[in-house]
Amino acid sequence: MANKRITKELNDIARDPPTSCSAGPKNDGNLFEWEATIFGPDGSPYTGGVFKLDVKFPTDYPFKPPKVQFTTKIYHPNINSNGSICLDILKDQWSPALTLSKVLLSIGSLLTDPNPDDPLVPEIAQLYKVDRRRYEATAREWTQKYAT
Repeated sequence: MANKRITKELNDIARDPPTSCSAGPKNDGNLFEWEATIFGPDGSPYTGGVFKLDVKFPTDYPFKPPKVQFTTKIYHPNINSNGSICLDILKDQWSPALTLSKVLLSIGSLLTDPNPDDPLVPEIAQLYKVDRRRYEATAREWTQKYAT
């Protein structure tokens, strides 16, 4: 079942790619390991950045969420230094009705609109809350350094 669903999503992405991102298998032999790219959203400190992510689909997909992790370093309250992402739909709010395209769009939205009240990196969340300008300057610096 997972093979069939992943193949369908791959075809859907090829036919109608999600805005500001792309995804596909790392190699032809393994449908369960993909690489994705998210382009930093305009109007955010990540503008102009190109962020790479690893995607691993579980064998019981779509009943369990894919594991998605940034491989590009990013300064963000909901993404830690290992690239782990704090996003409800990748955890307890996952639904088989969701697709990888929707997940990537949600991660893109998180770049525009962080959730400092549910941080993975509390220090960055605190800075976001108390000194937004400094947070954005640091996020821009990291984007220029790591995501270009």
